[in-house]
Amino acid sequence: MNLKIIFTWWNKQTFGTYLKTLFFGKYVGSDEYGNKYYKSKNNERWVIYKNNIEATKITSDWYLWMHHTIENIPDVNKESKYKWQKKHLENLTGTSNSFKPIKIKKNSIKKKYETWK
Repeated sequence: MNLKIIFTWWNKQTFGTYLKTLFFGKYVGSDEYGNKYYKSKNNERWVIYKNNIEATKITSDWYLWMHHTIENIPDVNKESKYKWQKKHLENLTGTSNSFKPIKIKKNSIKKKYETWK
């Protein structure tokens, strides 16, 4: 066991979650990012993240399972349902890959109407 989980909560799991998983957790599956999903006898569900804890790392299929919207465990091997569906990405805010809108200069905007004077 890594000492980081005893003193910090942001590295995979806390010590309490480690003990809960060890004694009461039943492994049900993992997603393509390496996150592991568990459930207890009382149908309580939780995730152990592969790296740092970030809730947006959970894919939509596993999100539905975690929140008891669906009962069946998502199939990792299935391809996306439609060609137009994008692959899941975590929240990229604050990174170099975050969305940055194009800045529009005021002079380049053409008004469709004339303002009153």
